[in-house]
Amino acid sequence: MNEQKMEADQNEKAEVEASVTDGASEALDDLDARFAELEQELETAKQDVLYAHAETQNVRRRMEKELADARAYAATAFARDILSVADNLGRALDSIPAELREDDKFKALVVGLEATGREVESVFARHGIEKVKALGAMLDPNLHQAMIELPSDEAPGTIVQEMQAGYKIKDRLLRPALVGVAKKPD
Repeated sequence: MNEQKMEADQNEKAEVEASVTDGASEALDDLDARFAELEQELETAKQDVLYAHAETQNVRRRMEKELADARAYAATAFARDILSVADNLGRALDSIPAELREDDKFKALVVGLEATGREVESVFARHGIEKVKALGAMLDPNLHQAMIELPSDEAPGTIVQEMQAGYKIKDRLLRPALVGVAKKPD
């Protein structure tokens, strides 16, 4: 009987060990699966953080560029409006005949108008506003607007007359120059 009991105990022990081994194996498989799942979630979270960081950098750069543009071109609308004042002042100075320029009664007025013209040019220069080169240059549709074609010995497409000066602020066009362009004589 002892032998039977020992054999039964050994069988029971083997069954317990088998069930523990099976349970441990299942637990390990469950742990491995959960570990793989957690690693995948971690990798996804890392990617999400990288994408969020990149998007934040892009937004920051975009905002910095917009801020820099706003600073550089804040006066654009005002500058466009002042161009007509500068044009009128230039036309007024150009229309003063030479004899009036020498007349003592008008000399102070002429000097004052010329000083005002220089001050306008100085203000334009301080704010990055410059005239577009036109006379003698080749027509550039990005800077010039051809108004007429004039027969000339110059190469076709050369600007031979400027009707209205063009201006740029920094690297942007404020107003195109209105020009006459050379064409071959008939």
